[in-house]
Amino acid sequence: MRLNRSFLSLFAILSTLTSLSLTFAFPSYGSLSGLSERDLDTIITRLPQVAPGTPPAPLKFNGTKLVHDRDHPWTSLRKGDMRGPCPGLNTLASHGYLPRDGVATPAQLIQAVQEGFNMENGIARFVTYAAHLVDGNLVTDLVSIGGKTRKTGDDTPAPAIIGGMNTHGTFEGDASLTRADAFFGDNHSLNQTLFDQASEHCTHWGLYNMTVAAELRYHRIQESIATNPQFDFRHLRFFTAYAEATFAYTFFVDGRISNRTTAGLDMTNATLFFRDSKFPRDFWRPPFPTGPIGFNEIAQAHPMVPGRNVQGINSFTHDPSSGDLTDLCLIYNHLANVVVRGLYPNPKGVLRKNLIINLGHLYSGTPKQSGCEEVFPYGKL
Repeated sequence: MRLNRSFLSLFAILSTLTSLSLTFAFPSYGSLSGLSERDLDTIITRLPQVAPGTPPAPLKFNGTKLVHDRDHPWTSLRKGDMRGPCPGLNTLASHGYLPRDGVATPAQLIQAVQEGFNMENGIARFVTYAAHLVDGNLVTDLVSIGGKTRKTGDDTPAPAIIGGMNTHGTFEGDASLTRADAFFGDNHSLNQTLFDQASEHCTHWGLYNMTVAAELRYHRIQESIATNPQFDFRHLRFFTAYAEATFAYTFFVDGRISNRTTAGLDMTNATLFFRDSKFPRDFWRPPFPTGPIGFNEIAQAHPMVPGRNVQGINSFTHDPSSGDLTDLCLIYNHLANVVVRGLYPNPKGVLRKNLIINLGHLYSGTPKQSGCEEVFPYGKL
C-alpha cells in the first residue's frame, strides 16, 4: 500500500512538471488544437488574450504594380525564422510583406497575399481562416507559416513547437507537387527529387502552365497512392490540392504577361520562389484580383474522387462523405462541424468566443454563388 501511494505521488509530481513545462515553453503562436482541457485551462491563463482582428477589405488599388520594390527587399533567414509548405507565404515573409520571422495574424496574411499576389479577397479570407482555425493560436490571434520544429544554431532540432501550417492533414496535405507526404518525414521543405520531377514535366510540355499543372497534379496523386500507405485525399485537402496546382502560373508569373495560364512559369523563376523564397527582379503582381485560374480545367483533365488508401498502398477507396469540387458547401461544413469541432470539443471563455468569431470570418470567405448556409458549432455570441 505504501509503495503504491509513493508511486502515485511520484506520478502526480511528474504529470504536474510536464504540464508546467508545456505551459512555460508554449509559444504565443502555438496551436491550441487537440490539447486536453487541463492543459488548455493552464496555458490560456498565461497567454495574452487578443480579440480576433477584422479581415482586411479588398485593395483600393487592385491593378498590377511592382512588388519586388525598394520597400520590400529580400533578406536571408535569421536564427529562429520559420518557413513552411507554401512558397508564396515564404516569399512574402522573406520580402517583408509578412513579418520576417514567419509569425503573423490572419489579417496580416490576407493583406499580404492581396498586396503581393493580388489574391481575391474572398479566397484569401477562406484559405487564411481555414488554416488559422486548425493551425493557429485562437487566443493570441497568431499563426506560424512554418512547422512544428525550429532549428537551433547548430542545425539540431529544438523541442517540438505545437502548431504551424505544415501540420499534416489540415492546411498541408498529401500529394504536394514539391513537398514530400508527411508519411515520409519532412513535409515542408522543398523536396529536390519532386522539384526535378516537376522540371522534367515542364521540359516535356513546355513551361509550367495549365497543361503541365493538370498532368503533374494527376501524376503526384497516382504516385502517392502507389507509395504512401496512409495517403489521404479528402475534404479540404481535395480542394486545396487542385488550387495549389494553379498557384505557380497564376501568382508566380509576372502580371504584365497577358495570358499567364498559357505562357507559364519558367524553371529559373520557379527555383527562386520554391527554393529561395524570393521574387524575381522587376516582378509585378497580376493586373486584377484573382483566384486559382484553371481550377476546374485541371481537375477535369483527369477526374478523381475524394478518398484514401484504406489498406496500405494501392488501396485508394472513394469516401462519399467528403465534399468534392462540385460541393464546396460540404467541404465548409466538414471543416467547421467535424474538423474544428473535433479539435476543440468543449471550448470555454475566450477560446469559445474567438472560435465563434473566426468561424464567422471563415464563412465570410465562402463563395456567395455557392449558397452555403452558415453553421454555428459553438452557438452564437
